[in-house]
Amino acid sequence: MGALNVFVAYASRHGATQGIGERIAERLRAAGLEAEAQPVAAVRDISAYQAFVIGSAAYLGHWQQEAAEFVRHSHRLIQRRPTWLFSSGPLVKEPSEALGLDQREAAVPNEVGEFRKAICSRGDRVFAGALNPGQLGFLARAIRILPAGRALLPAGDFRDWRDIDAWADGIARELVASHWRD
Repeated sequence: MGALNVFVAYASRHGATQGIGERIAERLRAAGLEAEAQPVAAVRDISAYQAFVIGSAAYLGHWQQEAAEFVRHSHRLIQRRPTWLFSSGPLVKEPSEALGLDQREAAVPNEVGEFRKAICSRGDRVFAGALNPGQLGFLARAIRILPAGRALLPAGDFRDWRDIDAWADGIARELVASHWRD
């Protein structure tokens, strides 16, 4: 009996969500599962996977369109397999500041509620994101700074790797313990 095959699919605009997806796949592999991380735009056939972790960068309260379309298009298969959702994007004031429960709940993208029901997800999580102003376009850089010179959006990497690892390890434990099979 082989290891469970888990697909970690993500939509990432500037690479922060990609980093989270790759880290989750790495943790799942460390637990003895087969795990592959890929952008949702590269996905062709997901029928061989036995479990899913799907994530997206969130902007203005929404998942990226390609991630939302992936879930909507694939929901019939995904709902029959263990699935978890993650979002990234909220920025905190300091890189060392943890994303609190209230911030997580306020930052849940609109689509996640829809997906919880449609695919019967086993859980979802919002992780803090990262912002490198050099990756932003001119307009985004211009609106990032308030007229008084204060940053509207703080720059830096706010991802909490310990939190991401703990969440991924919890998924791995659940999959390994359940010996879930299609």
